[in-house]
Amino acid sequence: MIEPPCANDKWRVLVNPVAGHQMDPEAWEKIARLLDQYEIPRQHCFTEYPRHSVQLIHDDLRRGFRKFVMAGGDGFLNEAVNAIFTQAAVDPAQVTLALIPVGTGNDWAKTFNIPADHEAAIQILRKGKTLKHDVGRVFYQVKDEEKSSYFLNMCGIGFDAEVNKKVGADRERGHLGPMKYRYHIFTTLLSYTPTRITLVVDEQRTEHETLSLAVGIAQYNGGGMRQLPVAVPDDGLFDLSLIKPIGLLKALRSVNQLYDGSFIELPEVSTYRGKRIQVLSEPRCWLEADGEPLGQSPFRFEIIPRALQVVIG
Repeated sequence: MIEPPCANDKWRVLVNPVAGHQMDPEAWEKIARLLDQYEIPRQHCFTEYPRHSVQLIHDDLRRGFRKFVMAGGDGFLNEAVNAIFTQAAVDPAQVTLALIPVGTGNDWAKTFNIPADHEAAIQILRKGKTLKHDVGRVFYQVKDEEKSSYFLNMCGIGFDAEVNKKVGADRERGHLGPMKYRYHIFTTLLSYTPTRITLVVDEQRTEHETLSLAVGIAQYNGGGMRQLPVAVPDDGLFDLSLIKPIGLLKALRSVNQLYDGSFIELPEVSTYRGKRIQVLSEPRCWLEADGEPLGQSPFRFEIIPRALQVVIG
């Protein structure tokens, strides 16, 4: 692995101009002003199309940058992780990644108490407290071809992925508000058919009729749902929460428990922890990672322990 000399010690700030439909010029001007106020040396760049940040980060790493701030949401952060782990110029362990939350869900940030308030988030950046974060890699099918993607937060399988599709469509139309997640949970409950899943966690094999399965590293997804409430992002293990079929009325009564994490106490929920995960299903089901739709089952998950340095609150 070739490591070019570090060109400078500046933060490379990548800005998603459509993050949460909030990143108007005035919002960026405020962030830029605060970065200067707190004397954070930087160079910034606006992305111009989806996944543009992947190419920018590849280029920036070759140019000598090692510190990146993503001004955007969970999907933008996911792009950065995939950029860092799909290049061979620099050891990912030499890279530091930070987030200024400007998205709609901002779920990864919740695990680390990084607030949506721009000034508070930039103060966290200035203090520079870091953690060596586990990184997940998931393998999935697209038109019967195996592909893979990296993630920092959480993958949702089945029901979760279907809700995510609807949320993504609303996001594209600019119609995503705080209650939309709950609305789509309700409408998907009315129509979704549970899937027969074979789950293998470190050679332990079980079978379940499954409504939803979360596999991840941090605690929150879906706009604040605490689906993996005891996940530890640097323990070298995936946490899993599997929800079996549940009656509609009970599901509706239990929605708040998804947000405080107490749903794992329900008899319809099983939890697991492991390093290597396999998921087979009949019929095939869909997957999302950090809010990004990917592909269909079967799935394989591998964890890369303490692989990326991130700035935390």
